[in-house]
Amino acid sequence: MEISVIIPAYNRVSTLARAIDSVLEQSYKASEIIVVDDGSSDATSEVAKMYPEVLLLRQNNMGVSTARNNGVMMASTEWIAFLDSDDTWHPKKLAFQVAHHKKNPEAKVSYTDEVWIRNDKEWPIPKKFRKPEKVIFENSLDNCNIAPSSVLINKEYFEGLGGFDESFEVCEDYDLWLRVLKEGKIDLIPHKFVNKYGGADDQLSMRHKLLDRWHIMSLFKHAENPLVREKILSMCVGLQKAALKYKDEKLLDECAVWMLRLKE
Repeated sequence: MEISVIIPAYNRVSTLARAIDSVLEQSYKASEIIVVDDGSSDATSEVAKMYPEVLLLRQNNMGVSTARNNGVMMASTEWIAFLDSDDTWHPKKLAFQVAHHKKNPEAKVSYTDEVWIRNDKEWPIPKKFRKPEKVIFENSLDNCNIAPSSVLINKEYFEGLGGFDESFEVCEDYDLWLRVLKEGKIDLIPHKFVNKYGGADDQLSMRHKLLDRWHIMSLFKHAENPLVREKILSMCVGLQKAALKYKDEKLLDECAVWMLRLKE
């Protein structure tokens, strides 16, 4: 199996080398490493250029979804692995996933468990974010706990899904995995092969506290499902309370529109 590793990076001069090194240390070697510099204003691209094994793609600042999609378009292999530029891999991460897919040739997507690290210490993962033995659509509506950095996916299958939705500022991974789970499956490799480093001020999830707004936008793609409609309504009620608390008129208007759509 030939694998392209896609690393989107925006102003990650302090962590990019660590991420690339973890790919180069894999016991199963990737065929190519593609770093997509999403319009960084620091020396992110210069870090990537230090590695002769890395292909560098530079683009204007268009967001992580566009960066990943453009990286996939550039990739020349049948399989794609994503790695965020502030995460790292265990050396056997790719080897275990390759073995799984060779044993299960019908599988198009797999992911692994992860370790959360903050201030150089491992943090316990809250129960709601722990990986279930089997991930299914209905149980993923609140939180789809699949880190992009843990995923190995067939390129043709990814492209058939339409890739990441580039209109999403955050929760683009939640949106994609729900589209996979609606018709297919994502296999868990039950080993902690990804290190996720928390606490950075520029992490997207830290900048977007009201993530249910984006969850709702994704869920409307599946609104023919009664369970999804119930979940949208529940999230709208919660967002309305938050919008009133923070006097967010725009969000209140959005909630009103969503609730009207549910009545259609």
